[in-house]
Amino acid sequence: MNYPNKKNNINNNIITYSNRGMDLESDINNSNKYYLENDIAVIYKKPTPIKVVKVNYNKRINTKITEAYYEIPSTTDYNGIYKGKYIDFDAKETKSKTSFPLNNIHSHQIDHLIKIKNHGGISFLIIKFVTLDETYLFETKYLEEFINNNERKSIPYNYIKENGYLIEYGYYPRIKYIEIVDKIL
Repeated sequence: MNYPNKKNNINNNIITYSNRGMDLESDINNSNKYYLENDIAVIYKKPTPIKVVKVNYNKRINTKITEAYYEIPSTTDYNGIYKGKYIDFDAKETKSKTSFPLNNIHSHQIDHLIKIKNHGGISFLIIKFVTLDETYLFETKYLEEFINNNERKSIPYNYIKENGYLIEYGYYPRIKYIEIVDKIL
């Protein structure tokens, strides 16, 4: 279709439904919104702590941060409460079909998840294998077990598949991870 500006606005790319138009973080944010609106759980994405150094006050409505840096290393992406239990987790994606590279998660994040688990909280990773279009909830106890008993720099897909929980996709909530948390409880 040609519009008056003579630009062709038809996208000739092949349509794929594997990603369903959203990335993992957006899917989780939308799911958390559903859980909050329906009084199921209160879980939020944590902002990354930054220190603002320079701001350009060109115009009041055009104020722009021009220089900033991370104050402290961020722990995990999400935290909140569900059925009286503290929840803390991180969301990760990999394009690998065979493993989840451990360099996708920082050591201080792993330490944080282990501390949450040790103090009675619920902690886990949500890992999306993008190429396979599969997403798993992977409990910290299995992450810790793997790291303590292996020298590998990645967790094999089969280990995650055997010890994790395949997360169902839905319309709303998009990622039904609370159903799996119920199984863990």
